[in-house]
Amino acid sequence: MAGHPLDLGRRGWLKASVGAAAMAGLAFAPGDAPAASLTQAQRDAMTPDQVIDMMKRGNARFRAGKPQKHDYLAQKRSSALGQFPAAVILSCIDSRAPAEIILDTGIGETFNGRIAGNISNNDLLGSMEFACAAAGAKVILVMGHTACGAVAGAIDNVQLGHLTALLDVIKPAVEATKYTGDRNGKNGQFVDAVARTNVLHTVEAIRKNSPILAGLEKEGKIKIVGSMYDLSNGMLTFLA
Repeated sequence: MAGHPLDLGRRGWLKASVGAAAMAGLAFAPGDAPAASLTQAQRDAMTPDQVIDMMKRGNARFRAGKPQKHDYLAQKRSSALGQFPAAVILSCIDSRAPAEIILDTGIGETFNGRIAGNISNNDLLGSMEFACAAAGAKVILVMGHTACGAVAGAIDNVQLGHLTALLDVIKPAVEATKYTGDRNGKNGQFVDAVARTNVLHTVEAIRKNSPILAGLEKEGKIKIVGSMYDLSNGMLTFLA
């Protein structure tokens, strides 16, 4: 990555993956603070599977309490004139589930869209199409979480202004979830089961409603995957 002002091997994600580092032609010294944001060459050298692996490694560092020592000011400076994120994350607005921290990413590494219940709509689809088709992101990650208030609200048929229509998008997941216990928003197990179904519904909705993104996935240029974040233990589980 000759010519990049901060190109001395201090990339958090790439340092976590020997394979990706080799593809990018870089050597990474252990212990260096990840300063520079991703360059286009670094991002383009990665496959969608490598990006997913780096997300998993980042979450493992988060759970272990050993995140990278990000130099956010340096990342800010290096990304000011251009951005080359490796992924776009669609997650819930819940304050306990900040994707960048959970995945131990830095400035310029991920696009992030947040909406109650991590649903997909036309505006978010347009944003994801920009992220992947125009800006080159390799992965779309839909991230649901346990104890989701939006999911509980959909289960209990909450009515509240504009929220009502948003919760209507989640309700098909309520009906589709097979569960023999109490099917109400106070039953945490049922809420979590519906949240998982809702993630899978969102993944399929993205493929169905965006021929652009579906086409990129069929060509192997991106992957669209779902995940569930456990508020109690910090684990991000990727769904098949």
